[in-house]
Amino acid sequence: MDRKETAGKWEKRWHPLREEWIVYSAHRNNRPWQGADKIKPIAAPLYDPTCYLCPNNKRVNGELNPNYSDVFIFENDHPVVGMDAPDVISHGFYKKQKATGIAKVVCYDPRHDVTLSKMKLDKVIAVFEAFKKEMILFEKDPNIKSVLIFENKGEAVGVSNPHPHCQIYAVDFHFKLVEQQIGISQQHKIKTGKTIFESVIESEKKDHIRIIVENKNAIAFIPFFARYAYEVMIFPKAKHSKLNTLSSEELIDLVSAFHQVVRKLDMNYDMNFPYVMSILQAPVDGQEYPDFRMHLWLQPPFRQPGLIKYLAGPEIGAGNFMADTMPEEKAFELNQLNLADYKYER
Repeated sequence: MDRKETAGKWEKRWHPLREEWIVYSAHRNNRPWQGADKIKPIAAPLYDPTCYLCPNNKRVNGELNPNYSDVFIFENDHPVVGMDAPDVISHGFYKKQKATGIAKVVCYDPRHDVTLSKMKLDKVIAVFEAFKKEMILFEKDPNIKSVLIFENKGEAVGVSNPHPHCQIYAVDFHFKLVEQQIGISQQHKIKTGKTIFESVIESEKKDHIRIIVENKNAIAFIPFFARYAYEVMIFPKAKHSKLNTLSSEELIDLVSAFHQVVRKLDMNYDMNFPYVMSILQAPVDGQEYPDFRMHLWLQPPFRQPGLIKYLAGPEIGAGNFMADTMPEEKAFELNQLNLADYKYER
């Protein structure tokens, strides 16, 4: 798409999964910037003796990490929730309850300086297979109602340790965005006979211009209603509400689509591209959620090299997102890249 087609637009688009308007003014991405300094990535060594996630190093609780060679998972030493959370008593109008759950850390690789984009595809598949095994265990735990697998990658999103890792929060309540999407999808199905996710995927396939990767069992696209410049949603094509129901072939295709996307993001600005990655799944509370579709959701903060999309008055103060770029323009950028030119193969 010619950049001139999106220059100077003032347009609002309805976000069907959040039920809110997103306002687009793509010309504002080129406005003069005199704010905070642009963020420059920091190079990491192959091994860091001070890193509490590297093999054989001591963690904050005094335990030594094993000399692991692939995926290493342990319970977080500073968990946000716990199975031994103290009881609390709620009084009056305000409510409070103990924060019950399990928080885990998943180290992808023993090397301190790699990312999922730099790792070979088979290694990334092994990471997602580990996620799948964790989900099987959590689904059997009566204390757990919802599971969020997420990765904060890069200094731009405030990651506390650059070692390649993510976290898993398994909690005793329903995560808000998943609960919201379930309700919206149920209502959409009553009106149309389709889930909201079917309508989104069908619309993206019809328009085609925002699709970044598509294979037999998975599809990745910058959605029509993207809030962040390089926001990408990745879906299995079959109707799966949780990661653990995917077949081996489906999981491989889903991971392959993800791997291609994150490599394209790296290539676009010639850097390890930061993002927040969430794997949104239906609750594991024993109920069926046929109207929900699990998906990977990438929300990279950069709108230009080193310059993040800062959330300010409209987003924080009023609850509506003001986007500086058009989804079609950003999808066009990524689709011009040839993955054969990826420089970070290890």
